Amino acid sequence: MLATPMPLPQPVLDLRDLLNTYLEPEKVAIILRAFETGAQAHEGQTRKTGEPYILHPVAVARILANMRMDFASVAAAILHDTIEDTPLTKQEIKTRFSDEIADLVDGVTKLDKMKFRTRHEADAESFRKLMLAMSRDLRVIFIKLADRLHNMRTLDSMGRDSRRRIARETLDIYAPIADRLGMNGIKSELQDLGFANLFPWRHRTIAEHINAVTGNRSENIAEIHKTLKRRMSETGIPCGITGREKTPYSIYKKMLARDLSFSEVTDVYAFRIVTHSEPHCYLALGAVHRLYPPKPGRFKDHIALPKANGYQSLHTILNSPYGLPVEIQIRTEEMEIMAEKGAAAHWQYKSGETTGGSAQVRAREWLMQLVEVQRHSNDSMEFLDGAKSDLFPDQIFVFTPKGKIIDLRRNATALDFAYSIHTGVGNHTKEILVDKLAVPLSTRLSNGQMVEVITAQDEHPIPEWLEFVTTAKARTAIRHYIKSLEQADTVALGLRLLETALNARGSNVDAIPQKFMNRFLKENNFGRQEDLLKDLALGNLLATVVAAKLAPEVSTNEAEDDTEALAIAGSEGSAVIFSACCHPVPGDSIMGYVSAGKGVVVHRSNCRNVREFRKHPDRCLDVIWAPIRRGMFEVALRMHAKNIPGVLANISSSIGEAGSNIEKVEQTETNPETAILLFTISVKDRDHMARVMRRLRRNRNVIRVSRVIA
Repeated sequence: MLATPMPLPQPVLDLRDLLNTYLEPEKVAIILRAFETGAQAHEGQTRKTGEPYILHPVAVARILANMRMDFASVAAAILHDTIEDTPLTKQEIKTRFSDEIADLVDGVTKLDKMKFRTRHEADAESFRKLMLAMSRDLRVIFIKLADRLHNMRTLDSMGRDSRRRIARETLDIYAPIADRLGMNGIKSELQDLGFANLFPWRHRTIAEHINAVTGNRSENIAEIHKTLKRRMSETGIPCGITGREKTPYSIYKKMLARDLSFSEVTDVYAFRIVTHSEPHCYLALGAVHRLYPPKPGRFKDHIALPKANGYQSLHTILNSPYGLPVEIQIRTEEMEIMAEKGAAAHWQYKSGETTGGSAQVRAREWLMQLVEVQRHSNDSMEFLDGAKSDLFPDQIFVFTPKGKIIDLRRNATALDFAYSIHTGVGNHTKEILVDKLAVPLSTRLSNGQMVEVITAQDEHPIPEWLEFVTTAKARTAIRHYIKSLEQADTVALGLRLLETALNARGSNVDAIPQKFMNRFLKENNFGRQEDLLKDLALGNLLATVVAAKLAPEVSTNEAEDDTEALAIAGSEGSAVIFSACCHPVPGDSIMGYVSAGKGVVVHRSNCRNVREFRKHPDRCLDVIWAPIRRGMFEVALRMHAKNIPGVLANISSSIGEAGSNIEKVEQTETNPETAILLFTISVKDRDHMARVMRRLRRNRNVIRVSRVIA
C-alpha cells in the first residue's frame, strides 16, 4: 500500500510555485523531498512565535529562491538547522541527497556555532573560519545571510536584550559581509532591521520624519517622476523609472557622518532609471542634467569605476524647482540585478561562466586572496586583519598583547588606543609600544599591529594631547581632566589670593569664624566657598575687598610689611596668564595684575604697561617665581638676518639645536640684503633664553638678535 504524501502547507506551496518559474521539475522535487525530511526532523519543535519550526527554514529557502539560487542551495537552506538541532546527521543527508547538499548544510552549521557578541569582541579564529567557509563555497554565506535576514524579520518575539545583541551583531558582522559581496538588497534590509531593533526610538523618529517630508511633498515628487518619464521618452531612451524613500538607517548614517540634524538632510527621496545598455545610461545622465541643474561635486561614475564589490551605476543629485534635492541612480538591467543580488546574481556554480566584472567574480577573487594570505601566514590574526580591512574600510583593527581585538577609526593614534582600553589607562599613559617598539603617543596605527600601553600614576593628560587624538572618547576624557584640573587650580589660586590679602590685615583664612564666612557667602549669592574662590582667582572680585569685609577690625599697619608675595610656578592653569606684551620668563623680575574675567596676569616689572597698572593698587600683586617650575614659557626675539634663500630654515635649526620650540614667526621688514624676523619661542627660564641667543649669534646668517621689550 502506497504511503499518503505529506500535505504541503501554504508557504511550501508558494515556494514550489516560485521554484517552478526557473528550475526543472526534477530539481523542484528534490527540494520538496528536503522539506519532508526537514519537517520530520523538526517535528514537535516550535519557534518563539509559536509556529512550527520548519516554517523558518522554508522562509529562508524562499529568500534564496527569490534570488534565483540553484536547487542545492535551496534544499540546503531547508535542512540548514537539522544537523545542529535534530538527530539527523551529515552522513544521512549525504545518503538521502548528495555530497554537495550535505557539505552546504555542514558549512552553515559550523557558521551557526560562531557566536559573535559584537565585532569589537569577535574572535580571530572564528572569523578566519567564517571567511574560509565562504571561500570554499560562497553559497554557505548566502544561506547564512538569508537565515539572518528571516531571523531579523521575526525578531519581535525575542526579549529586549536578545534583540539588541542580535541587532548589533547584524550591523557589525553580517550587513558588512552582504555589502562586500555586493548584495545590496539584503544589506539594506539587514541594516534597517538592525537599526530598528538596536535604536527603536531613533528609527521610529527618523521614519516618521521621512514619511512627513515625502507626504507633504507627494505632489512635487509625482510631478518630478512624470517630468523624468517625459524627458526620457522625448530623448528616445528606453527605460523604467521607479522612486523610493531612503531608509531610516541610511539617513541616520548620513546625519552621523556629517554631523547633521534631520532638517539638514534634504535628499530623502531618490529615483532609479534602469535602461538597456551602458551608452543609454550616459544619454540618460545628459538628459536629466539638462532637465534640472546638478549639484556640483555630487556626481559619481561607478560604471567606469565600479566599487570593490562589483556595484555599477551612475549617481547624481539634482536641484529640482521645488526646493527638493533629488538623487538619481542610472544603471542597466544587468547592473540592477547585480546591485541587488551581488555575488549571488546569475548563480552558475562551478561553471565559471560569469563575466569578469561581476560581483561574484570579484567576491571570489577577494576570498581567494584571503586564502592565499592564510596559506602563507597560518596566522588567524593576520588573516582577520586582511578580511576586516576590506569589510570595514573606515576602521582599523589592532590587538592587545593578549590577542584581544580593538577596533578604532582609521588614522587613530597610539594614545587613542590607550583610551579605548579604559579612561584610566589613557589618563596615566607613560609610554606605548607598537609591535614591541616604543613610539610617540601621536603615532598613527595600522591594521594588525600589536599595541601595549605602559602606565604610571604620576603621568597625567596635557593640553597638547588634544592636538593629535582622533576619537571622541579620548578627546572627552582629556578635556574633562584638564577642566577639572583647571578648576582645582583656580580654587587654589583664589585661596592663595584671599590668604595673602588677609595676611596683609594680620589675619588668615582659618581665623575667620565659619558663621562670618557663611553670612558673607549668602549675602553675595555664593552657593559654596569654592565659588567665591573661583571669582577671586578670575578677578571678578578683589581679594583685598573681600578680606576687608571678612576681617574689618584687624589693623593693616604692621601686617603689610610681613605679607608674602604670591609664588608663580607656571602650573596654575588658566587662572594665571603670562602677558603677551612682555613675555615674562622665570628669572625676570615680575608683578601681577588682577584683571576682571581673566585672573592674575603676570608682567615683567619693566613692562611699559606697568605704570598704568600702578594707578590701580588694589589690583596689583607682589608675585615671585616659585623655586620649582613646570612647563615652557614664551619669549619674543627680534632678529636682523641676511636675506638669502634658506635663511629661515637655517635659523630654525639653530633654535632647535638649543632645545627650544618655535611658536610663531613673522617677517616685519625686508630689503634685497637683510630681513627683520620676529620669533616667538619657548624656553625654560632666562638662562635657557640666553643659551638660545648665544647659539643664534654664532649663526653667520644672523646679524643681530635681541629680546623684544614692550
